[in-house]
Amino acid sequence: MADQGELDAHYTRMDKIFRLSLGDKGAYSCARFDGDFSMSTEEGQLKKHKFIADHCNIKEGSKVLDIGCGWGAFIDYLNGFGVKTTGVVLAKGQADACIKNGLNVVHMDSKDITPETFGKFDAVTAMGSPEHLCSVEEYKAGKQEEIYEKYFKQVASLLPVGGRFYCQSMVFGPNMVDFDTIPFDKTDLSKNEFTNAEYMDIICRVFPGSWLPYGKEGLINPATKEHFKLVSIDSGRLDYIETIHRWTAQFKKFSFKKYLLFASLIPTYLFDPTFREWMRRFKIQANLHVFDREVFEHYRIVFEKVKD
Repeated sequence: MADQGELDAHYTRMDKIFRLSLGDKGAYSCARFDGDFSMSTEEGQLKKHKFIADHCNIKEGSKVLDIGCGWGAFIDYLNGFGVKTTGVVLAKGQADACIKNGLNVVHMDSKDITPETFGKFDAVTAMGSPEHLCSVEEYKAGKQEEIYEKYFKQVASLLPVGGRFYCQSMVFGPNMVDFDTIPFDKTDLSKNEFTNAEYMDIICRVFPGSWLPYGKEGLINPATKEHFKLVSIDSGRLDYIETIHRWTAQFKKFSFKKYLLFASLIPTYLFDPTFREWMRRFKIQANLHVFDREVFEHYRIVFEKVKD
């Protein structure tokens, strides 16, 4: 699994930039436009939150766990109609921001959650966090299937029969390259054009501890079927492409505080080569191109627990 340092290198580093661009409790997972891109980003995120609440039978008084809660957007939404929420997140910058904003969020590794940690929940959600469960090394060692089976067994242990789990995750798509063709840590980032294999190298530099499931089949595995039935599934790939475009525009949009922050990073940019690489990766937008080229897919899935 991606570790504390790897997640902090991305999420904590961008914490202030994110909050100045999208708000203190902004949503950092794919919005739900369902192809209607006349909607605002805020409307798309609200539609996603309402879809999850409706399909997971979340109502006033429900107890909900959000795994990898980010900056707390979904928790904040649920708090607005009397839901008992708990969030967990591994990136410290995100946890600190949530706690500062009065959200019930715990800084911890989600794989350590048991029924004794917080008790059981009426619903569990995970938007983006399932992407970080398996590392490249674990995949090479043949452990990916075991890791996801263990994950779904863990989630099932946190729910009663009839409880629902919303899972939103990137997966590898139909144009995913062969693992052996990826030039790990060898891609020249100064270029203007990249192959699919080179984009994969760049993505792996962002999250060296993460290796995605292969298609929806990587998420709907034997352990999933043992504990859950499938309620709904749909692709969010086109919605994710639109969401990334909008995030990029918001990150670049001028505000005095944000551009003062950018200016304060100039010495770091000049003297820290790892930060320069991080900025170059942001400019390349490999995450956008892998979706556009269908190297990545994205699924939004609702499960219902059927047995212990």
